Amino acid sequence: MSAGRNVEQQIALLQRPPSLAMPSMAQRSRHEPGFLPVHGGFRDRFVTTPEAKYCCESCRLVLCNPRQTECGHRFCESCITDLLSKPNPVCPADVEPLFEDKIFRDVCCNREIMALKVYCRSEKNGCKEQMSLQQVMDHLEVCPYFEVPCPLGKCKEKMIRKDMSEHLSRKCKHREITCEFCNHKMALTELQLSIHQHDCPKAQVTCSFIRYGCSFKGLNQEMREHESSFASEHLRMMVVRNTTLEAKVEDVKSELMERYKVLPSLSSRLGEVETQNEEMREKIRQLEQKVVSVQMLMSTHSEKLLEVEMELRELRPLRAMREEVEALRASVESMRSVVASLDSGRVGSSPGSHTLGSLEQQLSRHDDTMSVHDIRLAEMDLKLQVLETASFNGTLIWKIRDYKRRKLEAVASKALSLYSQPFYTGYFGYKMCARIYLNGDGMGKGTHLSLFFVVMRGEYDALLPWPFKQKVTLMLMDQGPARKHLGDAFKPDPNSSSFRRPNVEMNIASGCPLFVAQTVLENGTYIKDDTIFIKVTVDTSDLPDP
Repeated sequence: MSAGRNVEQQIALLQRPPSLAMPSMAQRSRHEPGFLPVHGGFRDRFVTTPEAKYCCESCRLVLCNPRQTECGHRFCESCITDLLSKPNPVCPADVEPLFEDKIFRDVCCNREIMALKVYCRSEKNGCKEQMSLQQVMDHLEVCPYFEVPCPLGKCKEKMIRKDMSEHLSRKCKHREITCEFCNHKMALTELQLSIHQHDCPKAQVTCSFIRYGCSFKGLNQEMREHESSFASEHLRMMVVRNTTLEAKVEDVKSELMERYKVLPSLSSRLGEVETQNEEMREKIRQLEQKVVSVQMLMSTHSEKLLEVEMELRELRPLRAMREEVEALRASVESMRSVVASLDSGRVGSSPGSHTLGSLEQQLSRHDDTMSVHDIRLAEMDLKLQVLETASFNGTLIWKIRDYKRRKLEAVASKALSLYSQPFYTGYFGYKMCARIYLNGDGMGKGTHLSLFFVVMRGEYDALLPWPFKQKVTLMLMDQGPARKHLGDAFKPDPNSSSFRRPNVEMNIASGCPLFVAQTVLENGTYIKDDTIFIKVTVDTSDLPDP
């Protein structure tokens, strides 16, 4: 296709100098649309900031068609009109009354304003030119960066003037082109929509019966003759094609009937498979519950063994002390017997008195030693009682030793989770524990440590309010000097089964699968001596007594 000559003429018309395009600014009225603002003063960007005397007292912009009042203040024409339209108008600068017959046009000020230098209004498109305000419209008529509409009526696009040539010659959908077959000129859209190609007598076309087997190609004017002379042949092609399609339809019907016959047996088999799947799901669910119970027992036993080991270490010096005390008691009793026998057989001799006094002093020392040991024994017994006593204030401090080994077991799926020892909100309160996945669970598997809170079945559940509604705070303790503990808190959802009264050993755990990233845990000061500390706090401030 080739572009029409009138495109070049349209481009040339848009690029004419101002003297040819239209009258100069001095010859045109300054009320021409596009130059003056619709309301208020000029919003052009001035090269230097205009003096205050050139600004309107109302809109604070540079004056447009300035008017001066009796009190000496200047306003834009549209601004003073707005002020005069109000009842009892006054000057906003000095609150003097305004009278329409005493307001005059300030020609001198207008002349000075028109001489002020401004940047081109197409500056945002790339123009760097400066001119007086009076020359703005003359410049815009030739400014290569000024936005103009396409001169072709049907095209609604706008572009900057310097791109108009390319638009008219290459991009405009309504530009005039010439048909390559008949040299007829038309809009590009007509040719693209095949409107002209359908009517062009010299256009190359294919027979519309090509899908039935006709291979004729020729000019439009030849096609009409072909369609009339080969009508019977086209009908024959359609009959052959139709016969072939009918045969295929029959084959498809036969195949469908064969498949339909086996549908009842497949449906029966599908029902059996669904039943088996349901049974397998139930078995898997029961096995998962058993696995959870076993894991809980193993975790509890592991913690208990570690606690027992610590208690045994504490009790070893206690046993030695008890043996020492028993030996002292035997020695004291022996001395008491000797003292008693000496006392009964005393004859008043000096050596006997000396021996008796020595024994009494020794007995006194042994009594003092026994008192000290009794005190230490009492302290050790108290410490043992503290170790054996669970938490009843709603706070759990869970010490997890051998972190690396336990983490490897979780990664290898040997022990996915650990359970803490139970703790309580009071002696007759809720029974709870914590559950941890060192290698993460759900969304956090492999990337995070997952921490959950579990409500357990307790001895006094019948006396407690349900569902469980106490605020729960989960925390990973920082063992470094900064003590930057990581924590999260939540209020239980009363509609969740996790917080209803347990009818099994424990409810489903609820908490944070993305509690802390493993990179944060293992690169900080949260692990020390291969041990981490987890703190769980349950708010008991608003918990009623059972």
